[in-house]
Amino acid sequence: MMTHFEDRLDPQVLAALQAAQTEPAQEVLPEPNPAVSREDRTIPGSENAPDVLVRIYRLAERSVDAAPAFFYIHGGGMTGGSYSELPELMEQIVIETGAVVVSVEYRLAPMHPFPAAPNDCYAALKWLASASDELHVDAERIAIGGISAGGCLAAAVALMARDKGGPKLCYQFLIIPNTDNRLNTPSVQAITDPRVFNSEGARFVWEAYLGDARDEVSPYAAPARAADLSGLPPAYVYVEDQDPLRDEGIAYANRLMQAGVSTELHVFPGTFHGSFIFAPLTEVSKRAVAEQMATFKRILNPK
Repeated sequence: MMTHFEDRLDPQVLAALQAAQTEPAQEVLPEPNPAVSREDRTIPGSENAPDVLVRIYRLAERSVDAAPAFFYIHGGGMTGGSYSELPELMEQIVIETGAVVVSVEYRLAPMHPFPAAPNDCYAALKWLASASDELHVDAERIAIGGISAGGCLAAAVALMARDKGGPKLCYQFLIIPNTDNRLNTPSVQAITDPRVFNSEGARFVWEAYLGDARDEVSPYAAPARAADLSGLPPAYVYVEDQDPLRDEGIAYANRLMQAGVSTELHVFPGTFHGSFIFAPLTEVSKRAVAEQMATFKRILNPK
């Protein structure tokens, strides 16, 4: 007999989840696409902070025209993940949009709680803007984005860029973002299945990330805490409906719209947190990725 959670999942997504319990997937590192070059660099961090590592993805055969840029912040619940994650997706963005993609390696909690991560990301974003001539990037077409914890950090760094006078951002892609440490939404209460990212995982993330800063939470830690969301770049917000982060993602998108920020909100039914990555061969995941890529192309290379 199916649980309420299983009953709400897309049948293909549920089958992939059940199969993973008996046959754990073997991670296979993809071969680099020869059409895309990869370069790792160490750049200056924020004041009194260590240097930051970034990976630059670019077309191997580059156009003479300045390219758009996508500044990517990885997921991992603030406690894990790497700038090297999802290389196939980064290469796909490069190939389909011609963009320069910069992925940042930020310090992780709990060893490095807030504000280490957003400070590292903001320092790397400033470096990207300052190096636009060298990287052959159009400084008017720099977008920011991330998945899960990376979506939280992308929203936070967009706030920092607004409040600190730049760099200018043309767009923010917030994919299954966590935005609110208060964890008082119906979706947080409802999603408890231990096989997926759930309410317990959400609580762990915020406890590890905030550390001693949990009594007075900055909007640069939890963007939903920002009193004013006006003046931010346009946004695409992607939400999965059986995700504890569902309601806070929807609420953040609604607040962006109410603040006059042009915002697209897409909620995919039958999905759990990160299922478009976990179960990429399902029809709903293919549709989700195709939609995300179409949005990248429309924003970064609207010709």
